[in-house]
Amino acid sequence: MSTSRHPVALSLERIVGGDARLLALVMMLPLIDGVFPALILAGALNDPLGAIQVGLLIFGGSATVAVILAEMTGTPREQAAIVLLVGIPLILLAAVQAALAPAIGSLVNDVIITRFAALVILAIAAKTASATIGEYLPNPMLIIGLGLVASFDPSGARLVVMDDPALVANATLAAGIGVLFALAVAVGAPYLREWMDIDRFRFGSAVALGLLPLSMLGMAFGQAPLAALIVAAVFAIDLPLERGSSGSSDDGPAGIDPVADGGDEEPGLEVEPVEETEESGPYPGDDSTNTEGRAPWL
Repeated sequence: MSTSRHPVALSLERIVGGDARLLALVMMLPLIDGVFPALILAGALNDPLGAIQVGLLIFGGSATVAVILAEMTGTPREQAAIVLLVGIPLILLAAVQAALAPAIGSLVNDVIITRFAALVILAIAAKTASATIGEYLPNPMLIIGLGLVASFDPSGARLVVMDDPALVANATLAAGIGVLFALAVAVGAPYLREWMDIDRFRFGSAVALGLLPLSMLGMAFGQAPLAALIVAAVFAIDLPLERGSSGSSDDGPAGIDPVADGGDEEPGLEVEPVEETEESGPYPGDDSTNTEGRAPWL
């Protein structure tokens, strides 16, 4: 199976290096570049199922899988410890950003920020699918910054913190799902490195990310991104199934010719050689490789 050099993970590795730091940056990047707060303001975490979808696609996803399987070393227990070291602060920061989201939301226009959040996810999906395409796309942080400027509306500004406990719970759930996903990958890493095609999962994850903005914009896609991610994971697994090899056939062991082998003939029977004449045509299925001087159908 391939050990993919994920485009996003590879670009980050050039900056930070190191297994733990690279995993921390990959998983916390949505909190740093503003993608997660934008998804909160866009309403992507208004229900638990949406939170699960965001957690798997944003905090989990192909970049996290690529870092754990292709970049990290050590036993599954050591890798799980690194995931927890990164995951616990991740969950806490996600909860804090969700608590502050209402105050931020009072300063921006919801419709405009939703469109920019969808544009950011599309850009990340394109970067995930191809490093070449990603070179021509702007940084997600730049897109979010432009979205905040374009949607800035101070008329309804108010200082409100954690006025929606359900939203904080959903944000915590999203981060927790991402950490659980990373833990599962770390624990199953010895098997996944052998059975999973990371490149195949990466392209499937890019498709799922591409569907997420469409569902955010009100199109009838619902939980299609989550379904696409599950399908991508299933098709990326290639189990080593044993295939029985047929070493013999009904005619006896392969490669042994009963006539050419010179076995005993049944008493009282004489086998007369068949003489080929110019008038006799070749037997159906005969080819030009018959040089043994025997009837072609034998």
